[in-house]
Amino acid sequence: MSLQKEQSVFARKIAVLMQVAFEMGYEITCGDFYRDPRCPYGHEMSLHKKRLAADLNLFRGGKYLTATMDYEPLGLIWEKMGGAWGGRFNDGNHFSMDYQGMK
Repeated sequence: MSLQKEQSVFARKIAVLMQVAFEMGYEITCGDFYRDPRCPYGHEMSLHKKRLAADLNLFRGGKYLTATMDYEPLGLIWEKMGGAWGGRFNDGNHFSMDYQGMK
């Protein structure tokens, strides 16, 4: 599948995940959704730079949730949707697609 098609699949899936989060009572702000590949921050091969990863910031009752375990319910749903959840590598708010061996 081409990168553009992968990006389109990712966009549809992350939108569904965000809607599920709202239905579960979370509030969300968008964290790192895209990193310009020309900028030096982040890993050179980051899926954020390929538009295949997003960091979601969860809130409940106005409190920002930072613990990986706070994101586990969404992470498990994301994995069932075919995505890779960053909670498996200590980055709980990270949601991505597997692409060319990267998560």
